Amino acid sequence: MEESSGREAFIISLNPSLSSLNLSSPYYVTSFGFASYYGNHMVLQKSPERAILWGYGNPEGAQVTVYLSGPLKYNSSPVTVENGIWRVTLDPIEAGGPYNVTATLQNSSATLTDVLFGDIWLCGGQSNMYFKTSQIFNASEELSLASKYPHVRPFMVALKRSDTELTDLIGVTLPWSVPKAKGSVFPGCVSQFSAVCWLFGRYMYEKLKYPIGLVESCWGGTPVEAWSSSRALQQCGLDQNKNSPTDNSVLWNAMIHPLLNMTLKGALWYQGEENTHYHQNKYNCSFPAMIDDWRMAFHLGSGGQTAVDFPFGFVQLCTKIKGSKDDGFPNIRWHQTADKGFVPNSRLQRTFMAVAMDLPDETSPYGNIHPRDKQDVAYRLTLGARAVAYNEKDVAFLGPFPKQILSTAMHICCSQSQSPCGPKSLWVPAPIIHWAATTVQLAASVCRATAEVAALRYAWKDWPCDFKACPVYGANTSLPAPPFIFNRYQKPTG
Repeated sequence: MEESSGREAFIISLNPSLSSLNLSSPYYVTSFGFASYYGNHMVLQKSPERAILWGYGNPEGAQVTVYLSGPLKYNSSPVTVENGIWRVTLDPIEAGGPYNVTATLQNSSATLTDVLFGDIWLCGGQSNMYFKTSQIFNASEELSLASKYPHVRPFMVALKRSDTELTDLIGVTLPWSVPKAKGSVFPGCVSQFSAVCWLFGRYMYEKLKYPIGLVESCWGGTPVEAWSSSRALQQCGLDQNKNSPTDNSVLWNAMIHPLLNMTLKGALWYQGEENTHYHQNKYNCSFPAMIDDWRMAFHLGSGGQTAVDFPFGFVQLCTKIKGSKDDGFPNIRWHQTADKGFVPNSRLQRTFMAVAMDLPDETSPYGNIHPRDKQDVAYRLTLGARAVAYNEKDVAFLGPFPKQILSTAMHICCSQSQSPCGPKSLWVPAPIIHWAATTVQLAASVCRATAEVAALRYAWKDWPCDFKACPVYGANTSLPAPPFIFNRYQKPTG
């Protein structure tokens, strides 16, 4: 069992911090080795960025050198063990492989085999990101294709919490694996892996034709606050709540902070359902603040190798309850865009979004909140990645969005005062009476003669339409328009 023995040589278990090593763990390295998320079959970030390798060693002050053998040979300059840790920044390596990566310290050595260089994408969030490939529509067909993509390689962080920021992961659920059919060490690696993450990687490989590394770090039923550092929470006036299973920062501490030394290409995020009833009105601050903080932290943790504005893609919430009058889901969808309605925007730069409100699944055996169509979700994310992360020209990745409201499915707010409308205002349906390639005209006659149209909103429901049946799509892209709200009158300032 080559892969298993490789992980036993290199994984470190921390319980709960670097100063308290779990000596009973089979992964505990007594003298020298790589950190937990390095292993056989892994993918390291390709050029122009430089990959980071780090691990543990003693005695203090000893010299560590890293060697690469494969399509090219490479020897690093020696680095010194400081506080029991060594760290090497490789020169830029072009996409490809395989390589053997060997670290040496005095008479000890540790080797990673079958290592590829490509792009690394981190996949985070809650249960819809955690949703397994074995659970999606046409799962058998998708899983039968997995072995055809040996250069798309998954890795899964174990579900662990910590009250303090950790240097290394507490555990690994799925070590770096090569998707294979029967007979492989981890034959179910793709079946148990995030469907959105896997499909995104597979679709991007079809376009890029070089290795893709996928790092899953997500947990169902968790709010954005659990994934945010105390720095990010303070930006939004959120305190360090320690009174529930959704304690602030506990997943940032255990499942994100240990990864900061990793050089990334970008990140994907599918979360927000939990925040429909937890700090909902803060999400327009907490989500952008988390993105800013992750970017800063990964940039610093990688010694500047991960871009300070690395691409961040996310899925706008799908649906939960058909016929619901609760505004939680539409409010979070709006807040996911920092209340702009679309991304990228001035607050959320270098981001991209997959609209999913038109992909409900009324018969999902996993609950309506967990739709099985993850293929469309992943495909829409790839469009954004191609445009934003890879600067591909002429990729249409946005659904239609209004530039100007000349007249007023929309709901309109009828008001007798020149003040902004809110959730408690009188909103009434406004039927579409005419449409063209770039315009939609609504009937405003539903307002009383003494009132005027003060605001317009679109798709402002938990479940705004049936499957791919929302009112407005791009004429040339078939991408849905995102929900939006426009007020004619703004709140007074000063």
